[in-house]
Amino acid sequence: MKTNKLSVARLVRCAVIAAVYVVLCLALAPFSYGAVQVRIAEALCLLPVFGAEYIVGVTLGCFLANLLGSTVIDVVFGTLATLLACLVTYKLRNVRVKGLAIPASLPPVVFNMLIVGAFEITFFFSDTAPTAALAAFNAVAVGIGEIISCTVVGVALVKLVESNEGLKRIFTEK
Repeated sequence: MKTNKLSVARLVRCAVIAAVYVVLCLALAPFSYGAVQVRIAEALCLLPVFGAEYIVGVTLGCFLANLLGSTVIDVVFGTLATLLACLVTYKLRNVRVKGLAIPASLPPVVFNMLIVGAFEITFFFSDTAPTAALAAFNAVAVGIGEIISCTVVGVALVKLVESNEGLKRIFTEK
């Protein structure tokens, strides 16, 4: 019986995070979509620091947000970038720099720079022929938004949860 309760709690947490990701993207749509974006919902990519269930929740949220607000290309490649980022973030969950989850914030930045910026935007959404310079520009543009969302807001979110016992219990309770 207790095992079932644990599974239900994790499932609910997963669904809530997916919903929060979608709501943040759609409510902040002008900032969440496009070649230059600061998708605040990407801060949630750091939640796998608190448990593997967040990998599914954040990835599902990204999938639904892209399905509702972007293109089928972004549904595929944006969701892939988020899934890979969350998986690596989970692997880095215990690594800290001066007590901050900075290393865990880097996978979303790197995967989105490469997959969304350098590949997706360059090959599917550019008005000119793809070039290395264009790919680098797009990667940097996406990377800046990801740094703001993940390395600034996401790291602050993790620090807030880790320093508040009530939040820590909500986010980590098995």
